Amino acid sequence: MGAESVSEKIVVITGANRGIGLALVTEYLQRGAKVFALCRKSTEALSATAANVIEGVDVTAVQSLVMVQQRLQGLAIDILINNAGVLSSESLGSINYEDVLKQFEINAIAPLRVTEALLPQLKQGAKVALVTSRMGSISDNGSGGYYGYRMSKAALNAAGMSLARDLASQDIAVAILHPGFVQTDMVGNAGDISASTAAQRLSARIDDLNLANTGTFWHSSGEVLPW
Repeated sequence: MGAESVSEKIVVITGANRGIGLALVTEYLQRGAKVFALCRKSTEALSATAANVIEGVDVTAVQSLVMVQQRLQGLAIDILINNAGVLSSESLGSINYEDVLKQFEINAIAPLRVTEALLPQLKQGAKVALVTSRMGSISDNGSGGYYGYRMSKAALNAAGMSLARDLASQDIAVAILHPGFVQTDMVGNAGDISASTAAQRLSARIDDLNLANTGTFWHSSGEVLPW
């Protein structure tokens, strides 16, 4: 399918100051969208873009989301991309449960908080994208470990499916997206694709998103992933 026109559409992206989030900001700006970039603290690279940057956003904090609601008041959001996330590695026998809980808060609960907070501003026919990971797939787990990350992303996938069901009546479709193994700080830049390539692929999946395929768990390449 060809690229959907996003010119003048309002796109909101969390975790937008670096990595995949920053690349998504750049991608949508290049395509003519009006982008609102949410982050804890802006970076030189993000500030150099034409995005509307909203700093001081802690996606786990209710007060931060109230501030975001106020900053976006009166806007009708076309695309909401829940990208903010965190990764830590736990091995059996040395699990830091505070890190596990932190990953649940940021990776699983926060995207639901953000989506619910902005629900009144999602226009009919809007699209919601959750940047998850194939590490949240239970059937695809062939190596174990990464308890907090795997569990939190599996929980996010479950939330995404419920959102897809609950928002369908408002003509809002939900994509559950694995970006690929991306060269970001999160993985020590060890990925096999660049953040810009991931952003292009993710935006293509969002272009193709509709009520017929809402709730699909996709690789950014277009492959449908197992649960």
